[in-house]
Amino acid sequence: MLMILLFQRLGIIMILAFLLVNNSYFRQLIVERSRRETLALIIIFGIFVIISNLTGIEIRGDKSLIEHPILTTISHSDSLANTRTLVITTASLVGGPLVGTIVGIIGGVHRFFQGNFSGLFYIFSSALVGYISGRLGDYFKGVKLYPSTSKIILISLIAESIQMVFVGYFSGWDLVRLIILPMMLLNSLGSTIFLTILKTYLSNESQLKAVQTRDVLDLTQKTLPYLRQGLNRFSATKVCEIINEHTNFDAVGLTDQTNVLAHIGVGQDHHISGQPVKTDLSKAVIQTGQPQIALDRGAISCPEPGCLLNSAVVVPLKINDKTIGALKMYFAGNKKVSEVEKNLALGLAQIFSGQLAIGIAEEQNKLASMAEIKALQAQINPHFFFNAINTISALLRINADKARYALMQLSTFFRTSLQGGQEREITLEQEKSHVDAYMNLEKLRFPDKYQLDYQISVPEKIKLPPFGLQVLVENAVRHAFKDRKKDNRISIEVKEENKGYRVSVSDNGQGISPKIIDKLGQEIVSESSGSGTALVNLNNRLSLLYGSDSQLHFDCDKTGTRVWYLIPKRIGDNDDENSNP
Repeated sequence: MLMILLFQRLGIIMILAFLLVNNSYFRQLIVERSRRETLALIIIFGIFVIISNLTGIEIRGDKSLIEHPILTTISHSDSLANTRTLVITTASLVGGPLVGTIVGIIGGVHRFFQGNFSGLFYIFSSALVGYISGRLGDYFKGVKLYPSTSKIILISLIAESIQMVFVGYFSGWDLVRLIILPMMLLNSLGSTIFLTILKTYLSNESQLKAVQTRDVLDLTQKTLPYLRQGLNRFSATKVCEIINEHTNFDAVGLTDQTNVLAHIGVGQDHHISGQPVKTDLSKAVIQTGQPQIALDRGAISCPEPGCLLNSAVVVPLKINDKTIGALKMYFAGNKKVSEVEKNLALGLAQIFSGQLAIGIAEEQNKLASMAEIKALQAQINPHFFFNAINTISALLRINADKARYALMQLSTFFRTSLQGGQEREITLEQEKSHVDAYMNLEKLRFPDKYQLDYQISVPEKIKLPPFGLQVLVENAVRHAFKDRKKDNRISIEVKEENKGYRVSVSDNGQGISPKIIDKLGQEIVSESSGSGTALVNLNNRLSLLYGSDSQLHFDCDKTGTRVWYLIPKRIGDNDDENSNP
């Protein structure tokens, strides 16, 4: 009979436990043992342990059983069979030894007053049960959240055995023989069921979160290329199509601060791209920056009488805490938005906001890089133009044809300079034209002084930074040959190497002073013949365009100087195999 009555009480505790486990606040408490969480667990299980005392079964001195709906007091001579040890053990396993000990004290103190100030030993025995159960639980669980089922049963049997020793010593071993078997079964079975329910629910929740995370990451991967383009009609339409395809929502929409950018699914006949936002729900989200859930048509407040959308979750899209639009996800018919859909929408909105912010940052960085490149290009030394004008002026007096040819070369140089100033990259063919115009003008100034040759084994349509070759050739003309009047050779070589192209300009000049060779391209140098600013600018442009691996390299020996850099190969570079040897 006692067994049946105790298992009825166990049913009450299990119902309460099931309700507790299904509460999201309780599930949050058991993950971290901070002071706030510990206090909350003590309060919750403290209430449970008092309920276990109040629903206990009174055992008279003659060993007869008395069942009460609520047992507030018992006489000095009577005993009590209840689920108190079960609750204390469970509290210890969930919250640790501190929670178990304090819950045990609460249960023991209540039992002391319930017995009309008898059974003082219950305070000490219950506290000891809580402490030992908590310590054993922490020891057996290892890195897991809870011990295994077999360890839970063992801890429960040890806890009840401790209680039975105190009961036998202070209340008599006859009472222990009456209650030990049902109490042992009650505590071990109840603790196991409670922890099994908790572990199963947490496991299912973790699996659900894992599935949601996988879905969100999958959506993220598919939507990233579009959202990086910014929030516009095209990108919004693509994103909504992807979400609609990979979720069970009946409609998905995206808005900016005022207009619908895209709406895919039910209601797209009146929620039209480019038109103002219709629903009060979306307007409220955009205005307040807070997510909203609607469980009926009235909460959505769509002015279209025949709108079939019946529930929705709308979340803001934010960049730097400023709401720039909203993500809207709808159900039609009788389907309602659950906690799962709400969390999915919130997660997507956070990721989409981040993607949009990345896209804006990339665009700003690109614009800044382009502005810096143009500023660096504008710093090219203008002395060449003055020399060319002086040359043409002198030729006008002695040779009109050469003066006309020089003007054509200067015109070509100007044209290619302007083209290069407007582009981040130009073709090798354009750069060659620029270099040829420069060298032709130099040869008019100093006939037979320079020889230029090309060794090109790649297609001339490959892209490289404008003025890259011209700067290196001009640097050789100005600094490599000093006062030497002839046999001054400059060679330009472009060849394929690994995953890119090696571009080099070499000369047979006097070389570079060891004092400055490590500084060239890295900093401005104090030399009477030049400051190296053009090389620094070129190096900066190479880094901005291709990264640090493409910076200038200087090889110098007695035979001359070679300056080279690498540029990456692009798709389609080798489509045209024609090259200019």
